[in-house]
Formats: sequence, C-alpha cells, structure tokens
Amino acid sequence: MRLALFQPDIPQNLGAALRLGACLGVPVDVIEPCGFPLSDRAVARAAMDYAARAETKRHSSWSHFLQDSRCAQGRIVLFTTRGASPYQAFAFRPGDRLLFGRESAGAPDEVHSAADARLYIPLSPGARSLNVVTAAALALGEALRQTNGFPSPAGTG
Repeated sequence: MRLALFQPDIPQNLGAALRLGACLGVPVDVIEPCGFPLSDRAVARAAMDYAARAETKRHSSWSHFLQDSRCAQGRIVLFTTRGASPYQAFAFRPGDRLLFGRESAGAPDEVHSAADARLYIPLSPGARSLNVVTAAALALGEALRQTNGFPSPAGTG
C-alpha cells in the first residue's frame, strides 16, 4: 500500500501526509511539480520530526510516477469528488496506490484516465470537499483495515 500526492500545493499538507505515512508505515509518493519549492529542508520543516521516519519517493512528473517499478505493481485508486463509487464499498488490496489530487484543482483528465478506480468520500449535502490529508487518513484507514495492514502496536509483535 502506498499513499500518493499529485502535485501538492500546500507544504503543511505534504508535511501532514508524511507524518500520516510515517505513523502508519505507509510509503508516500510525491508527484511533482509542487506548488511550492520542494527541498529536503522544506520537507523536513513541514513534516517536523517525522520526515526522517517517513519513506518518501519523489517523482519529477506524472509519467515518471507511472514508470517507477515500485509504484507500477498495484492499482491506482484515485480519490476524487468526481469518483464513481464510495470508498467504503471498494475492496482494497495490499498493493494499491491511494492517489490524491492537488488541493487547488484536483487531478487532471490524464490522471483520471490512468486510474484503475475512482472513488469518492460521501459528504453531507452542500459540502464540497475535505482537506486532502483528512481524506487520505479516512481512505488509508479503511484500506488498511480491509487488508489487515495496520502496524502492530509497540510491544505486541
């Protein structure tokens, strides 16, 4: 299981996503270009002390992400307000790549076309969307629950 962010706009969201990945033992893919200068120092500042714990892979473009052998093995599961199915009805697999679009613009058509599944998170009437990392936490929690992929609590094995 991997968490992927397509061209993130907000460094604090990237930091929160890295912290989420570090805490749950899930690698995070960052698909560039980002909407902010992405340096190792900026990542470390945004992720606080979790940057060193996070397994992070930077991809210089969407095409490089698709070509990366570590990423090419599982399904691309895109979370989008234009999704076809609710996420909680989807059968996740351990190798899935949970992909989230830009905060400002979502994911372009080429990303939608490459996705093996397009899912949405049901919201109350009138609500447009969740923060990208809040959505990622919900989705990753359900995916890890279904695949029994949560890390073992410290001291239990």
